[in-house]
Amino acid sequence: MTLAPSLLVTVDVGGTLGTADGPGLAMRLAEASPLLPARAREVMRTGLHTQAALTETVVAEVCEALEVPADAFPRDLSPAPFRLFPGTVEALRRISAVATVVTLSNVTCVDADTEGLRGLLSPWVSDFFPSCRIGHTKPDTRAFQAAVDHFGVRPDRVIHVGDDWACDIVGAVESGIRAVWISRGRQIPDPSLVVNHGVLVATDLAAAAAHITHLAAGNLE
Repeated sequence: MTLAPSLLVTVDVGGTLGTADGPGLAMRLAEASPLLPARAREVMRTGLHTQAALTETVVAEVCEALEVPADAFPRDLSPAPFRLFPGTVEALRRISAVATVVTLSNVTCVDADTEGLRGLLSPWVSDFFPSCRIGHTKPDTRAFQAAVDHFGVRPDRVIHVGDDWACDIVGAVESGIRAVWISRGRQIPDPSLVVNHGVLVATDLAAAAAHITHLAAGNLE
C-alpha cells in the first residue's frame, strides 16, 4: 500500500519539463485534420489520449471525428526523443526535497515513453500518470483524482504544475487542487483565478520550485 505523502506535486510533461524532438501522433493528426487546431486537440483528448491501445475501432472513430481518411492515420510511429528544458533536473531535485513528485500528462499510447522519462527524471520523479494509462485527460477532474486516489492524499495537500492554462490550471482549480502556471512570459488568461483561487504564476520550472518550497514551509493556507 502506498503511504500518503505530506505533500504531492503533480507535474505536466510536454511544455513544462521539456519538449519532444519531432512531431508525435497527435501533432500529425492535427495537421492532417481540416478542423481548427483547438477543436482537433479537444477531439483527441477525449477519443485518443485516453486509449491504452490503438485498436482498429479506435482508429476509425478518431479518423471520423477528425475528418481524416482512415488510410492517412500514421502507423508504426515511435515516440520522439524527449528533450528536457535547461534547469529541469535541478528544479525537480528541489521540489522532490519537500514533496513526492509525479507526472500527470495528456499523451497518446504511441507518444508515451514512461521508461524513457524514468531514465531522464529518476530519482526525482516517483511515478507517472499518462492519460493513456489512467483513462482520463486534463482538464477532466478525474485525471487529477487518479493521482490523488493513488496516494490517498487530500486535495489540499496537492499542487499541480503545468503550462497549459485550460488543461492544467482550470482543471486543477476545478479539482480543488492548488495550481502553479508556467507562463514563460505569457499574459495570464484569467486573472480572476489568480485572485480567487490562489493560482501562482512562474516564468519557468525553477520559479515554480521556489513557489513550492515556500508553500511546503507551512504556507499552504
